[in-house]
Order: sequence, then C-alpha cells, then structure tokens
Amino acid sequence: MTTEENKNQLFLDLAQNHPLTDFDEVNFIDLLEHSLSLNVFEKKRVIDSIPNLSQFQIDELEKVFVDEREEFKKLLATEAEAIKELVVKQKEWWEQLRDMYIQENLKKSSEWQDQAKIDDLKSSLWL
Repeated sequence: MTTEENKNQLFLDLAQNHPLTDFDEVNFIDLLEHSLSLNVFEKKRVIDSIPNLSQFQIDELEKVFVDEREEFKKLLATEAEAIKELVVKQKEWWEQLRDMYIQENLKKSSEWQDQAKIDDLKSSLWL
C-alpha cells in the first residue's frame, strides 16, 4: 500500500460498500480527492452516496473527474496562481473531510458504548 493509499484508508473503507457497482475504489477516491470543483460537503455527499449509486452514476462521476483534471491542466498556463490556490484549499478540505468522518466514527462508537451500558444495566435488573 502506498503512502497515499494509507493516508486515504478511511475513505477507501467508506468506499468499499458498493453492492450495485464494480469500480477501482483507489482510483475513484484519488479522483474525488483531487477534484478542484467540489467543496468538502459535496465530496462528503459523494462518499456517503457510493453504496446507492448505479454503475452508470459511478462511471459518469469518474468521467467528470477525469475531464475536470484535463480542463484544469489546460488552464494551468494562464491561471497557475488561481489553480495553486484551489489545490491548497482542496487539501485543507480533504483534511477537514477526514476529520468529519473521524468525529462521526467517534460519536457512533460512543453511542454504541452507551447502548451497551444500558443493555448491561437492563439485563442486571432483569428488564
């Protein structure tokens, strides 16, 4: 596993659940991560929707992300400074997105622990 894949393991784990589709999760997450047109909430919406997307929708998203890369490459000669700013912002958003998922996982874990304590208490009281 490369450093980039390891860094994105959280996102890869989230993208693994897609019973309706067949695609390269590593490539898809890379394309999503480096999309300069989507903000953090739009990227989260894409990741959260992966389990429910059709094969056509996944294929179209990949195509859009690849096309976007090509268009930004064409603009690099004339808009380098603006694109650099977008890249920096995108990296910040990706870290923010990672933190959002970590917080969600911590909340879920805490809720499960609380429920387990409630269940233990109920069973000790024969409820």
